[in-house]
Parts: sequence; C-alpha cells; structure tokens
Amino acid sequence: MLEDQFPYLVDRRGSNSLKWAGYQDSDVLPMWVADMDFKCAPAILEALHKRVDHGVFGYAVPTAGPVDAVVGWLKSRYGWQVQREWIVWVPGLVSAIYALCRGFVERDENVLTFTPIYPPFMTAPVQSRRKLVACPLSFRDGRYMMDMERLAQTVTADTKLMLLCSPHNPVGRVWDRDELSRVAQFCLERNIVLCSDEIHCDLILDATLKHIPTATLSPQIDANTITLMSPAKTFNLPGLNCGFAIISDPQLRSTFKKAAEGATPHVNALGYVACEAAFAEGTPWLEAVLAYLRTNRDILERAINEEIDGLSMGHVEATYLAWIDVRRLNVPDAGAFFEQAGIRVINGAAFDLPGFVRMNFACSREHLLLAIDRIKKAVQQLEK
Repeated sequence: MLEDQFPYLVDRRGSNSLKWAGYQDSDVLPMWVADMDFKCAPAILEALHKRVDHGVFGYAVPTAGPVDAVVGWLKSRYGWQVQREWIVWVPGLVSAIYALCRGFVERDENVLTFTPIYPPFMTAPVQSRRKLVACPLSFRDGRYMMDMERLAQTVTADTKLMLLCSPHNPVGRVWDRDELSRVAQFCLERNIVLCSDEIHCDLILDATLKHIPTATLSPQIDANTITLMSPAKTFNLPGLNCGFAIISDPQLRSTFKKAAEGATPHVNALGYVACEAAFAEGTPWLEAVLAYLRTNRDILERAINEEIDGLSMGHVEATYLAWIDVRRLNVPDAGAFFEQAGIRVINGAAFDLPGFVRMNFACSREHLLLAIDRIKKAVQQLEK
C-alpha cells in the first residue's frame, strides 16, 4: 500500500455518493465534484449520533448553539465580530445565489462575475431570466489576477449584482486585501450589490496566506456586501444542506429574506447539529486534513508541472481543486481525454474556459498517485 495511514480515509463505494455514482464498479477514479473522500470529524459524528437517537426529525429552527458556534468561529479565525441577527440560514449557497439574482436584479438587468468560475455563478442568472456579464481573469506570472481595467469595460449601467468567489473556484486563488478592496470599491461606486461567496475560506493551503472576509474591509463595504458561508466544504458536510448568509445591512437582509422565502427549503435538523459541532469542536480534524491536502497538492503540482509534458497548473493557494491547462495536448475534449485515461474530472468548458480541467485532490494518497501515473501514460500515448 502506498497509503500513509491517514485516519479519516473511507471507502465511499456503495454509499450513494454522487461523486462515486457510476464508478463504484468501475476502474475510473472519480475526481470531479467538490467533496472529500474523508470521514468527518469525530465530534460531528458524536453529535449526529446523539441527535439521531432522539428519533424525531421534524422541521428545525436554529437554536443558540449553531448561532453561537458561527459567531465564535468567525471571531476566532478572522477577527470578525458578527451580530447574531446578521445570520440568515440557507440550505445551500447555490440556492442563496438564485435568491440573490431574483431579489436584487430585475429582468432587464444583469449580474457580473469573473470567469472561469463555479458553474452556478453563470447558470443562476440565466435560469432566473437575468442577464450574465462575464469578465475573464488575467493570468500573469503564474497567477490568476482580477483585471480591473477589463472589469470597467465589461460592466454596464444595468449591472446590479456582482458574484465574487473568495477563495476562487476553480483557480485556487486567495484574494489579498488590495484585490478585494479594489473590487469592493468598484461595486460601491456603481451601486452594485456585492455577493462574496466564501465557502472555501477555511481551506487555505499556503501558511503565509490568510483569508480576509470581504465585509471586514470597511463599514461602507460591509453595508454593501452579502457574505455566503457554510461548514460544507471545510468539514465535508455538503449532503447535510446547511449554510448561511451574513448581511449586516437591514435593507439588504430584508430583501434577501423575501427573495429566499418560499423558494428555498428549510435547513435540515442534522445540518444544524453538524454545523454547531464542526465550528465548536472541529479544529483538530481540520488541521489534520489541511496538512494532508497540502502534501497532495504539492505532489500533484510537481507531477503536472515538472514530470508531464503538455500539462501545467497554477499554484493552488486554497481549496482542494487543481485547475490544469491541457491546451498544448491539442485534444478535442479535455474531459473525455482524462476519462479515457481512467480519471473523471470536470471539463473547463463548464467553467467558461475550454482547454482546462478541474481535478479534485481531496482523496487518498494512493488514489492520487495512481491518477498521476494514468495521466503520464495517457500523455505518453499521445506522443507516439
């Protein structure tokens, strides 16, 4: 075995996992959807077992426990003093984005975002019958950057909402204070409400970097910002459907609540329990997982950039998602090429940038090394 006895690994075959569905009896390695092949923290499991033993799963409301856990987590990790009434619970951040598009943008107005981007940032405006305006990120000196000049050329007078991904999915950037300040000020000057999706904020892999909640930049920016967060990515809980928006401005909060009312389901009872346990007691588990992910990232980056001709990837500062450039291979379908090699990834076209793939490295070390070996062999076959 190549595995190094990481204690949280689990075989997910036969567990009705979306990630593994269709591959549990296949040799293909599923490295696509953004969840981890790691068992969640013992404290979360203990809290869930206790709640299950109660035996009743009716409609749930947030008690003081999960609210206090969220407030404490944000204060201790980011120095962000959030008031309890600012928190609006949602079953997931995608449904919150749909509510934002309906609540803050009229039919003849548009939503702005940077690309490549997590697909719901593009589909939510369109499916809500709003217009999408996309501004491509620039790639300079090995890093993706916000191109503010291009953004100024892209925005229109009808732009009412900006969807920002921080840290960014799929390129793995941790936006610094200057970058965040510039884009937040850009929105302020144009009366554009800023939605900052920070679901990956606790998954910072570079020890020298720190996530900065956009709303903490200034009181004025805070009053114009809707922050979306969740324990889902941090603690591998997406199936429990629990997230929250943080909205300090009463008018923005009221508009969001009205847009979400009746259109988004309740947070489920187990989601609240898991959220409280995660933020109150999950830090030791998270630190162990981050260390494991850093090593996986380093192995994959070195292999892609130094050992496989025709592929490259930028440095992953945060998340567990690699954004791999396959354009030099000249294959007609990057996703199909990887699947034929025995690895399921997501084609970059889904993020509005063909010629790339997104690959999830939150898996066992053995699984990762096998995937790298398969990629090497597939590329070598192309060269023959």
